Amino acid sequence: MKTDARVIPIASALDAAPPTGDELALPLSGDLLDRRQRRVRDLRISVTDRCNFRCVYCMPKSVFDQNYTFLPRKQLLSFEEIVRIASVFADLGVEKIRITGGEPLLRRHIENLIEQLAKLPVELTLTTNGSLLAKKARALKDAGLDRVTVSLDGIDDAVFKRMNDVDYPVGEVLDGIAAAAAVGLAPVKINCVVKRGSNDDQILPLACHFRHSGHILRFIEVMDVGTSNGWRMDEVLPSADVIARINEEFPLEAVDANYAGEVAGRWRYRDGGGEIGVISSVTQAFCSSCTRIRLSTEGQLYTCLFAQGGHDLRATLRKGGGNEALRRAIAAVWRGRDDRYSEIRTAATALPAGKIEMSYIGG
Repeated sequence: MKTDARVIPIASALDAAPPTGDELALPLSGDLLDRRQRRVRDLRISVTDRCNFRCVYCMPKSVFDQNYTFLPRKQLLSFEEIVRIASVFADLGVEKIRITGGEPLLRRHIENLIEQLAKLPVELTLTTNGSLLAKKARALKDAGLDRVTVSLDGIDDAVFKRMNDVDYPVGEVLDGIAAAAAVGLAPVKINCVVKRGSNDDQILPLACHFRHSGHILRFIEVMDVGTSNGWRMDEVLPSADVIARINEEFPLEAVDANYAGEVAGRWRYRDGGGEIGVISSVTQAFCSSCTRIRLSTEGQLYTCLFAQGGHDLRATLRKGGGNEALRRAIAAVWRGRDDRYSEIRTAATALPAGKIEMSYIGG
């Protein structure tokens, strides 16, 4: 059960260097900078810690079995609470909100949340395993979702079933991708987490399948998120090797980033076959430009994907704190942020006890 994750009181976020009265009096809008001068731009909101897949690098069955206890519903943020927090983040300069999980489409009436969030002046996206996407695509688009990202760790059915570990067929995820494209949730991004010796033989088949499709295929180095996945450095296939494999078959050229802080390195096929990307958190750390902050399903705020503790916003909400209290709490957390885990990762830091699981906080 994930409720034993260490929670840091909001006030402790700046214990090392408390803000002065003048700092707290500054307008809490525009660029909000952390200790390394990184501004807050991207908010990721996890709406559930549950998932119907048991991917080996995220929710292995050895841990997330039938006896595993997920968060009780009363602990989850309501849609209204999520929208309140998101609106404050938008006032503080967030430009993009991504809905995650677990599997976010398992959250009942998720399209109602999308409809409320779509009223904010942000880009609104969602990451899903695709299992429910064919059924939900039209409702999500009608509610105001801008784009969707689908996780797909293999195009071969046997490999994909081995990776999701629930015998789910790849064809149904492909149907979901097609449905998303058909209703205008495009360009669809397809994310493949590459684990050496498990699914790295899918790199070229995936590239072949999605070339000239209009979709953007991205390969992600398997990461040491949480403590359940048994991560080992020798299972990481560097993104440089991924690019080399594809380039040998289909020549590539580098493309400039869409915006400062974009985490995916962009490449395109020289013959006009489209775009691919690589996310290299292990071998080419991008901490120095990270603009992301994460809100867990029960209201803990995390300043890093590899965090060991969160900051409690739910308590501020449920004790009757107004939006100004939320603004100051969020600003205090971000101004105190100094995370750069991937830059200082070592064998000793890779799997400490108490790290937040990916299924709980989103990728």
